[in-house]
Amino acid sequence: MAFAESFPPIAAPGARVLILGSMPGVASLEAGQYYAHPRNAFWPIMGRLYGAGPGLPYAERCGRLQAAGVAVWDVLRQCRRAGSLDSAIERDSESANDIAGLLHECPAIGLIAFNGRKAEQAFNRHVRQNLTTSPPKTVCLPSTSPAHAARSLDQKTAIWRAALLE
Repeated sequence: MAFAESFPPIAAPGARVLILGSMPGVASLEAGQYYAHPRNAFWPIMGRLYGAGPGLPYAERCGRLQAAGVAVWDVLRQCRRAGSLDSAIERDSESANDIAGLLHECPAIGLIAFNGRKAEQAFNRHVRQNLTTSPPKTVCLPSTSPAHAARSLDQKTAIWRAALLE
């Protein structure tokens, strides 16, 4: 069982949307970048929605999201897990990031979008009860993980677009 620790958020003070994953996978942890697995649909979707596609350098992708008012983080700060699958996370090892603190620093966030069901469940288990104010609106979106192959990139993009841009 490997111990995993998440990254700092990608966020600017004017963020209006917070996208929350559960915990970076092995490829992301090794690269030190969010959604680094080449088959993860996150950056292709961000490219279609915000011009922050995988062909750009990572720092530029992050900058484009920040300029668009999009913040990215993970619900979990650390956990034990074998491999990259959310289903492998040992629930008793989970500890959460300070999402309440981020919401305080970025008061314009009006939507929290969960990148998959595990992120939503972890938020509800570890974060929601610790918020001192009402949480922003939340929506659970299809996971961009390559393990979640039930929908095509076009289908996922359409759902993400409807939630984040319309």
